[in-house]
Amino acid sequence: MTKSCGILLLFLLLSSCANSQEASPRLVGGPCEGCEAVLEYGDRELNAVDTLPEYESAADKLKLTGTIYEPDGKTPAEGVIIYINHTNAEGIYPTRGDEEDWAKRHGYLRGWAKTGKDGKFTFYTQVPAEYPSRNTPAHIHPYILEPNGKYYWLETYFFEGDELLSNDHVSSNPRGGTSGVVELREQKGMYVINRDFILGKNVPGY
Repeated sequence: MTKSCGILLLFLLLSSCANSQEASPRLVGGPCEGCEAVLEYGDRELNAVDTLPEYESAADKLKLTGTIYEPDGKTPAEGVIIYINHTNAEGIYPTRGDEEDWAKRHGYLRGWAKTGKDGKFTFYTQVPAEYPSRNTPAHIHPYILEPNGKYYWLETYFFEGDELLSNDHVSSNPRGGTSGVVELREQKGMYVINRDFILGKNVPGY
């Protein structure tokens, strides 16, 4: 091996290590129960669209979509993973009994999408219900994992018109830059939610 080839190889190895370190997962935005679930996609090949279990059989189908932007609020963010989880139509997080890690709590109604160059993501799932105790409105939990390794929770989705919704569920500085209270719009036999996010917006310590 020539001296120049050796130097080039060393440079490539150092660059690879640096990139690996930059991509090491690190929680930002303060304490977060369940944020690590965004890392649990395993060897799945993620893309911009994910269909959650039981979508086809769901009585109230839901299409949840949006665009994720860079911190400037204008440039679409590529390579961002967004994770969601929610209850089923009975208000529970259903499990099959073989779940591991955060799936034990989040159940199997969860999914991951990874944005392309246009920053868009889509989930096909079902409209969740409130907990059987009726002490919390129906909701969907979203989390973000950026290509640089930062991960954090975003403002929870709640639904306009939910009788359990109160001012306690509305933030004046929503994480992700958009209100978590959304409208369920009927469209072609399903409900549709469109909500965009801005990376790091209103995330403490970002």
